[in-house]
Amino acid sequence: MRELNLDQLRTLVTVAELGSFTLAARALHLSQPAVSLHISELEKRLELPLVERGPRRVATTPAGDELVDRARRLLRDAHDAVDSLRRRSRGLPAQVRVGASTGGLSHVLPGLLRMLEATFADVQIELRTGRSPELMDWLVAGAVDVAILAGGHAPQPAVSTREWRSTSLFAVIPRSWKAPAHITPRWLASRPLILNEPSTQITSQIMGWFAQAGLQPKPRLEMGYDEVTRGLVGAGYGATILPMEAGSTPLPADVRALPLRPGLKRSVVVCQRSADGAGSLPYRVAEAIGAFRGPRAA
Repeated sequence: MRELNLDQLRTLVTVAELGSFTLAARALHLSQPAVSLHISELEKRLELPLVERGPRRVATTPAGDELVDRARRLLRDAHDAVDSLRRRSRGLPAQVRVGASTGGLSHVLPGLLRMLEATFADVQIELRTGRSPELMDWLVAGAVDVAILAGGHAPQPAVSTREWRSTSLFAVIPRSWKAPAHITPRWLASRPLILNEPSTQITSQIMGWFAQAGLQPKPRLEMGYDEVTRGLVGAGYGATILPMEAGSTPLPADVRALPLRPGLKRSVVVCQRSADGAGSLPYRVAEAIGAFRGPRAA
């Protein structure tokens, strides 16, 4: 079997993202027959259907979903390889790609980036944001050099991890609600809940907190943006659990934060590939991040 063609993989990813051969052709500056040919050749080579052509939208099959996910990594790697060689040929500075989860860290990142740029003045620091599970995938695949993400993931043999921050989680409720001084799983489970998306590490941790009390509440809403969640809590739509750090955005006046019982903490770790040993640039960047404190954790 011949090797996969990057142009064809790029076409598949674009079709999957736009849901249309016509829109994909327009975005890639190709004819629609060329887009169809790329997909059919991939399907013929793999002997698997990759897309389903519906009356209004093209959808990927399970095999197509897997290939799209892998293709994104291959395309990122190809882009990074070309970019690295171009930088070398033009005498540009070295580059370190730092992946960071923005959940609960938005107030830390500006100061962290200022520190990195001052410490590594001859290095270009490139920030990429994502959710913790995909950041770990990016790190293992080589799409980022250092990753800052929520702790609690299964150990990866190719990844070195160092603890960075530990932050207390609080129940955030409408100020108008009557509540005890400490919020228990049973009390909170009986109220409407707004939680982060189920794929996130913090939601997994919160649901584990409920499960230890024999509870499995169903959230009223899943919301990936803390600022929106705070506003909805203030409007009385529900309660949530969020990390609270010094320096983070103050809560609205119509919202209050109460401690949990039993308490719950969210850890943040700094990861790098084990192959990047002591003295390497990614190792030194990870070490500098690990030493940075910024606003004190609660």
